Amino acid sequence: MSNSTSWLRRIGIGLSALVVFLGIGWWLIGPDWRALLTNPPSGRDVLFWSVPQRDAAFRMIDQLPMIIESHPIKAGGDVHPLPDGTPLALGEDIDLDAYFKTQNAASLVIVQDGKIRLERYGNGFSKDGRWTSFSVAKSLTSTLVGAAMADGYIKNLDDKVTDYIPDLAGSPYDDVTVAQLLTMTSGVAWNEDYDDPQSDVAQFDKQEAEPGKSAIVSYMRKLGRAHPPGETWNYSTGETNLIGVLVSEATGKNVADYLSEKIWTPYGMEQEASWLLGQDGHEISGCCIQATTRDFARFGQFILDGGVTPDGPVLPADWLAQATVKQADYGTTGEGYGFQWWTWDDGSFQADGIFGQGIFIDPNRQLVIASNANWKTALGLADNEWPERASFYRAVQAAVDREAGTP
Repeated sequence: MSNSTSWLRRIGIGLSALVVFLGIGWWLIGPDWRALLTNPPSGRDVLFWSVPQRDAAFRMIDQLPMIIESHPIKAGGDVHPLPDGTPLALGEDIDLDAYFKTQNAASLVIVQDGKIRLERYGNGFSKDGRWTSFSVAKSLTSTLVGAAMADGYIKNLDDKVTDYIPDLAGSPYDDVTVAQLLTMTSGVAWNEDYDDPQSDVAQFDKQEAEPGKSAIVSYMRKLGRAHPPGETWNYSTGETNLIGVLVSEATGKNVADYLSEKIWTPYGMEQEASWLLGQDGHEISGCCIQATTRDFARFGQFILDGGVTPDGPVLPADWLAQATVKQADYGTTGEGYGFQWWTWDDGSFQADGIFGQGIFIDPNRQLVIASNANWKTALGLADNEWPERASFYRAVQAAVDREAGTP
């Protein structure tokens, strides 16, 4: 029996029987659950789910504890307002209906000068739904390092990673600094091939924890060295997972609680979010925050606001000036990598997640674009989704410039 059929028998047939027993219609289950029962995910291997499975699960993956558990990111207090602004005129070159179709888009929220200039939903998704972030979470995780520095838990970016994660001692991370972890320049070997079932990114969540160690530390300490520390950039979700462990070890708090304490609650996110957990019960810090698109946009606005909440500054004064500019070069003209942010030489930067998730931030235009989708492939290159989205960002910038009379 396949994993998919087994899952359907355990969840779908049981739930359907309950529905019939109660005498209520299949339609009362709700469209999200109906879609999920029709296309049940097969295990935890998200990278290898089908498009229909992802369409069904990405909007409710944190409601499936039989597949993967999560920690809440609690909200509370006054909600940070996102008032309606004048609708943004994108111009005749942008067909938003066609864009949503080719992106298989679930949501798009454009905020400019703190006001919603455009908001749209697709694929049966809505403003109250929570979509999974994938690597957009990396930029939130790195921001917690800044918060931990402001709180005095982390002393210096030049500190060794092993100062905060002693279980990495005796591994290739002995000589790696916190800054090198943030910029993915540790030089430790890691394979991020989303199409390879044997790659590190596909295998790390299957690691059994060594006694007394977290599973991700157990996995990462066994990797080899590919380059000297600080010399070569290599994208590694595993390293962001280590950043989450580092924050937890330094603060004594899980990262979901720390994110709630420092940003989600005081800044005024509208809804509780969640963070998916690895097999060892620690948040998968390189991935997997579930939140509304408006709240992802609010996080972008928090960054535009300088990392300040009504309770005061959350980050060191110079943090964003370092975090959101090129710290590492990966060979593409005009682009770079900061502290878990993708940067452009025009001053804009982005949190980016596979399958079409993103928070694009342009301080010069006071612009935030939060969007979620389900591309056909992880990187969105085979069907041109990623380049199309990059072009859309530029079209929005141009629309803002036309409105302002900027040449």
